[in-house]
Amino acid sequence: MNALLVARNTFREATRDRVLAGIVVTGLVLLAMTQVVGVLALGEARRLTVDLGLSAISLLGLFVVLLVGTNLVAKEIERRTIYNLLSRPIARHEYLIGKWAGLSAALWVVCAVLGVALGLLLAVRGSHGHVGSIAEAVYLAGLELTVITSIAVLCSSLSTPVLSALYTLGFYLVGEWSYDLRAFADKAQGMAGGILGVVANVVPNLPLFNMRTLASSAQVTSAGHLVIATLYALVYCGCALALATAAFESRDFK
Repeated sequence: MNALLVARNTFREATRDRVLAGIVVTGLVLLAMTQVVGVLALGEARRLTVDLGLSAISLLGLFVVLLVGTNLVAKEIERRTIYNLLSRPIARHEYLIGKWAGLSAALWVVCAVLGVALGLLLAVRGSHGHVGSIAEAVYLAGLELTVITSIAVLCSSLSTPVLSALYTLGFYLVGEWSYDLRAFADKAQGMAGGILGVVANVVPNLPLFNMRTLASSAQVTSAGHLVIATLYALVYCGCALALATAAFESRDFK
């Protein structure tokens, strides 16, 4: 119950933030710009619209995490409101879970708004067959941002906002290349291969949530893929939040 209260307050604060409104407006402007660029795409305007639209959802959501998510705990400490919160009968893990859930919910709203806008844009252009693939791609993008948010909460419970943003961005970039990293680890020998293998297993497997190529061709993914991606996101978020709780418990706010 306490986690739900924290999540609700975090969601309200995030949705009232000008950053979130600016991100949504930016996403809509980018979707409109794809129609201008599509004229130069030599018959690939729809594919370009889908690819750029889905990429914008992921990247703009990442900006929200970096600008808002990495300040979740630091902002409370700076305002000294965290002292009042933790003095009440609320566990620290409930506080972190609430922060993660509230910001994740705000990100899902951003994904839904931009996803609906992309779907309507394609429908107006006569591409009704893309609706199912767009819905699945937006769902996977939401899962990806949920995982990144859990990493941001973990980093913000350990360090300053600037370093937290850098750590979160590093996890995102390495996670995008996790498949290549595993391939390098298999080819490398000795200690280097072992280190690369550990890093590849620790960072999030973000290519699992990427179906832009399928969506641009109006193809849907399998139900098994969606289930595996959902379970992976839940497990990874659980592990990240457990580590965040362990680190947060050791911090002294007296």
